Amino acid sequence: MSNSTQHTISKILRKTPNKTLSVSTRQAKQLHAHIVKTKGTLHSDNILVLSLYSNLNLLQHSLHLFNSLPSPPPPLAWSSIIKCYTSHSLLHLSFSSFNSMRSLSVPPNRHVFPSLLKASTLLKHHKLAHSLHACTVRLGLDSDLYIANALINTYAKFHNAGKVFDVFPKRGESGIDCVKKVFDMMPVRDVVSWNTVIAGFAQNGMYVEALDMVREMGKNGKLKPDSFTLSSILPIFAEHVDVNKGKEIHGYAVRNGFDGDVFIGSSLIDMYAKCNRLECSLRAFYILPRKDAISWNSIIAGCVQNGEFDRGLGFFRRMLKENVKPMAVSFSSVIPACAHLTALSLGRQLHGCIVRLGFDDNEFIASSLVDMYAKCGNIKMARYVFDRIDKRDMVAWTAIIMGCAMHGHALDAVSLFENMLEDGVRPCYVAFMAVLTACSHAGLVDEGWRYFNSMERDFGIAPGLEHYAAVADLLGRAGRLEEAYDFISNMRGVQPTGSVWSILLAACRAHKSVELAEKVLDKLLSVDSENMGAYVLMSNIYSAAQRWKDAARLRIHMRKKGLKKTPACSWIEVGNQVHTFMAGDKSHPYYDKINKALDVLLEQMEKEGYVIDTNQVLHDVDEELKRELLHNHSERLAIAYGIISTTAGTTIRVIKNIRVCADCHTAIKFITKIVGREITVRDNSRFHHFKNGSCSCGDYW
Repeated sequence: MSNSTQHTISKILRKTPNKTLSVSTRQAKQLHAHIVKTKGTLHSDNILVLSLYSNLNLLQHSLHLFNSLPSPPPPLAWSSIIKCYTSHSLLHLSFSSFNSMRSLSVPPNRHVFPSLLKASTLLKHHKLAHSLHACTVRLGLDSDLYIANALINTYAKFHNAGKVFDVFPKRGESGIDCVKKVFDMMPVRDVVSWNTVIAGFAQNGMYVEALDMVREMGKNGKLKPDSFTLSSILPIFAEHVDVNKGKEIHGYAVRNGFDGDVFIGSSLIDMYAKCNRLECSLRAFYILPRKDAISWNSIIAGCVQNGEFDRGLGFFRRMLKENVKPMAVSFSSVIPACAHLTALSLGRQLHGCIVRLGFDDNEFIASSLVDMYAKCGNIKMARYVFDRIDKRDMVAWTAIIMGCAMHGHALDAVSLFENMLEDGVRPCYVAFMAVLTACSHAGLVDEGWRYFNSMERDFGIAPGLEHYAAVADLLGRAGRLEEAYDFISNMRGVQPTGSVWSILLAACRAHKSVELAEKVLDKLLSVDSENMGAYVLMSNIYSAAQRWKDAARLRIHMRKKGLKKTPACSWIEVGNQVHTFMAGDKSHPYYDKINKALDVLLEQMEKEGYVIDTNQVLHDVDEELKRELLHNHSERLAIAYGIISTTAGTTIRVIKNIRVCADCHTAIKFITKIVGREITVRDNSRFHHFKNGSCSCGDYW
């Protein structure tokens, strides 16, 4: 290197905080300009600049300088250009350059092989990786620490690499066997060596081996587990929900000063959340001195995974206030919170944020948006997002099929399922749940049977409890009660649970089959004696048949067992605030206005031909009280509040925790004609879209 170049490098390094050659692009170009201006500069100066350009991934600059070198270029120049090609995923050019280098009899140096091994990994070409390994052995470079670490990393990512026989490894050895063999043969190991092996074991599900290696590393004396080591093994305890061992690692991190490390902190947050210890996750989050996007995302995901949806959304808002740019995975974590809370307006705001940040082409986020819009009652927007996904995976297809099923668009759901098959996407367990649900909600019995029978025959998917439940529901809704009873009684490989028998019990109520209901109740209570819903259903069946004594007997039995009926509740979101109503509830501050609005609506409805159906009141009381009870059902209170609180034409969306009764279903159809609005009600089984006096369910629910 010339003296003038050394002087320039020293000058540049004085401006570089860490005093290394990790210079900026501007500084590298400054050095290159100096070399060009200096007459008689050595070629080694150009090779140094080439190395800098390669480290900065400046491909065009690297190529220009490489091509200006006299032939043949030295090993360092070749290693620089090969590294640059690999960094730009020009993997075939990396190997063609290596072949050119060999053909010119230029000996490869220790810097060439890590780039080539990385390229073979990216190509998923395990035979090529074995050949490179054999080449390092022949050249006597396999014991080099830098190369050995690269070999370990490559084999760790090739879990099935042992299918090919080569010079090394032996036939039948897996990628992990190769990792251990290379590691054992290394004369010198550093922390990177240990961490690569530990991470390889952990990522391939070999948790016992990973933990054994951590213990062995701890006994080594010179080297101790660092933050990367701990980050690799904490997911093991999360996977196995072993919070006690996770706490041991947490203690080690605290004793060794790693607890403030952002990677350790994020791993601890994730581990505690997956072990259902959200409060511990929160403490791990709060003590972090610096919180990056990963740690914010970990706490958001942890809250959502543990059902703390409001909390998760709160952290997302705080992250934005802290000016931390969300990652794509941040949205994938927080969007399901909107879906669970059915917070449509907030979901729309998130969608706008996603578009502004340029994440709208991310298929994972798009799938979450499809699911969110469907669960929040806006199936049109769900379909709009789905239609604009370029690469539709199984998650996206399943979300839109299930969405259409829940919104009563059964034929669309079936058509989409067929389109998915034509698109070459193989249906999964959940996709069959979705299409069977669609068939159930539309009475498509023959189609439902066809899909159920095709699961195992055509796709090798054994039907699970959810599929049996969907078929039982399909038969029950269609009035084929005895067939449904036999179907549940003869389920293959799965024992019927109380929830499956409850489906048939509900069908017995809908079709007024008291005798079969009693048989079903016996079956149900034999497997789930504490099923409160079963007692309520049977009591309602007796009440509908005016067998008041039998109904009273069941309710007394419920009280003795300490079972309480879940009260009917409805929710409506108005102005980003959720309002809750219970049947007959007078606690809402606008109750008087709500009640007055209901009275006006009832008068207009009766003029239109509405006749109240007091048979839906399953209490032995007089007719006037029955009318009052129906008049104050929770969904009617919520709808009336929506009408008086929003502008004309606004769609009203209500959620109810139990099935909408037949009289309310009829009443809401009349209300849509009177107020000229669309009303969406989501009950515990589906969405009902009321418009112009009709419902999307076609009165089949």
